[in-house]
Amino acid sequence: MFESPPFWMYVVGFLLVLGPLVTVHELGHYLVGRWFGVGADVFSVGFGKEIVGWTDTRGTRWKLAAIPLGGYVQFKGDMNPASIPDGPVDDDAPAEQKQGSFHHAPLWKRALIVFAGPATNLLVAIAIFASFFAIFGRPVPLDPAETNVIARFAEQSVARDVGMQVGDRLVAIDGEPVAEFHEITDRVALFPDKRITVTVDRGGERLDFPLTIASVIETDNFGNESRAGRLGFYSSEFQLEPVGVIASIGYGFDECIRLTQMMVTGIKQVVLGDRSIKELGGPVKIAKYSGEQLSLGPIAFISFAALISLNLAFINLLPIPALDGGHLAFYAAEAVRRKPIGPRGQEWAYRMGISLVLVLMVVVTVNDLVSLPIFGS
Repeated sequence: MFESPPFWMYVVGFLLVLGPLVTVHELGHYLVGRWFGVGADVFSVGFGKEIVGWTDTRGTRWKLAAIPLGGYVQFKGDMNPASIPDGPVDDDAPAEQKQGSFHHAPLWKRALIVFAGPATNLLVAIAIFASFFAIFGRPVPLDPAETNVIARFAEQSVARDVGMQVGDRLVAIDGEPVAEFHEITDRVALFPDKRITVTVDRGGERLDFPLTIASVIETDNFGNESRAGRLGFYSSEFQLEPVGVIASIGYGFDECIRLTQMMVTGIKQVVLGDRSIKELGGPVKIAKYSGEQLSLGPIAFISFAALISLNLAFINLLPIPALDGGHLAFYAAEAVRRKPIGPRGQEWAYRMGISLVLVLMVVVTVNDLVSLPIFGS
């Protein structure tokens, strides 16, 4: 029997996750823009109608809007939150018109202002993971020499079924060396039903075992299901090793790299049809998981916030017009061409980008709603 948190916890969890993460993302844009002398007309957390706001002495309108699904900084010279110029960018404009205008700033400054948002989310994720390593330590095997050795088998095990034995040392998967247990997990967990060849060392003799990674549906305490690949064996036990503050930053960065690689793999699998698009989630699922993790306590909730922050950084860097990555792609083209993309080209690109984002939002929202218990999922 699965127990769900009260409804208010979903709402609070969602706001506590997205609110601060969107705010720090936009603060990244704003602070670097201010550092470079670019003026900001609006700083908004959320979209749509303003709920509450104020105007500071610099003329920036700070506001909280009705739809808590993002935010934006509208710099001087922007026509709208998508940072489209409010008119042709005239290099011969008067100095007072250029002063503080985003679109009259040098290309490298505009690129850094745009990149600052995702970079801030990345730094938040690194800081959270690094804090956990510094406070709790880093998981390491009790016996490092046995980390890739089969200690015992699970009840259902494709590894045992093809002839592997306790004491076998895994040395390669599809010819690629694996020296630690986490490397084996990374090569297996995201690839259910994939055909691979596992090479083991048994008493000095190397043996190859072709097999198909088992597809396992795993269910958490709240009834959420996920599909993962498993070989069906366990290695040596793990312990927590103390980590210094400086070293923890490196481990936090490594964790972000590992998770980002998993995101890239997951998206590639969806595009190639190896995974169903139904596995993608959107705002409703974020709210659901936020409430569930909040009910488990601060550690679980902060860990989840780190994952969402990393996701925001990753998604915003995708080269889709209307996202930060789309702007950076335009700036890269401008650097190569030595002139900006024409207004008509930008307009069509933004239209297609916004259309793509809206379609994805509809798809993931439908996925979220269909997965709710009320629909019998």
